[in-house]
Amino acid sequence: MIRIKLQVELRYEIDDPQGADFVFNLHAAHTACQLVSAETLWLSQPVVSSIHTDPATGNRYLRLRGMPGPLTVRYAATVDIAHHRVAAGGIEEVPVVRLPAHTLGYLYPSRYCQSDRLIRFAINRFGALRQGYGRVLAIQQFVRDQVTFASSTSNSNTSAVDTLIEQVGVCRDFAHLMITLCRAVNIPARFATGTDYGADPVLGPPDFHAYVEVFLGGRWYIFDPSGTAMPMGLVRVGTGRDAADVAFATIFGGVRSQAPVIRTTAVEDLPRGVVLPHHCTDALSTDGG
Repeated sequence: MIRIKLQVELRYEIDDPQGADFVFNLHAAHTACQLVSAETLWLSQPVVSSIHTDPATGNRYLRLRGMPGPLTVRYAATVDIAHHRVAAGGIEEVPVVRLPAHTLGYLYPSRYCQSDRLIRFAINRFGALRQGYGRVLAIQQFVRDQVTFASSTSNSNTSAVDTLIEQVGVCRDFAHLMITLCRAVNIPARFATGTDYGADPVLGPPDFHAYVEVFLGGRWYIFDPSGTAMPMGLVRVGTGRDAADVAFATIFGGVRSQAPVIRTTAVEDLPRGVVLPHHCTDALSTDGG
């Protein structure tokens, strides 16, 4: 089991005299393999807030209306992850005819993942490969080989097609391109958000992280196409069709924001079976299937 202590601090200055509305997606998700054993939320303003859990995705959304002036949001959690682990070689793709209904939406094009535009490209590149986990690994490796990670090289309008052309981006761009190529060969894939545990400090301070979950063998498996984080240390926050579904903050009103401050610490407790995250060759999932 992996235990991660997570701390997130968000700071805003609300300029709108009428205040501003916020929808946050920063709470760690409850899944079959991920238990939030303790968590706290602190708001610097005495405002009413509410948390809604999406029944389809399990994403947890914090909603509030902030008043003019400074607003600080602090969230902390202890998260225990007992990954489903299996040797990757035997995991097969699920034929479209047998896909569960809840996965079908992750076959279709979406705002940032225009899989319909890359069908021929994807089939030419990956169509002849043996179907299964190995083909998804080949797609992930292609994205890593083609795209260079560089901060501040994309924006909120950058799509998977843009990334394929420009060959540079940040973690969300790697994720969008991998998702798009998977969908183009009829493999359900979704966008996931967490924090970048294990990332090289040279890439910058700790931040939110975008990765990919692909539906294979009856459950969602984790892939990190940017290769910048350690998959075993990823705490799932949200999942969606692409980044538009799982922004950590959606703001309605005149607001100035500062960069988030994020800390993730792994806890080791060997007598209780708690180990530090590490790289492995097994397929990992925090999904219950």
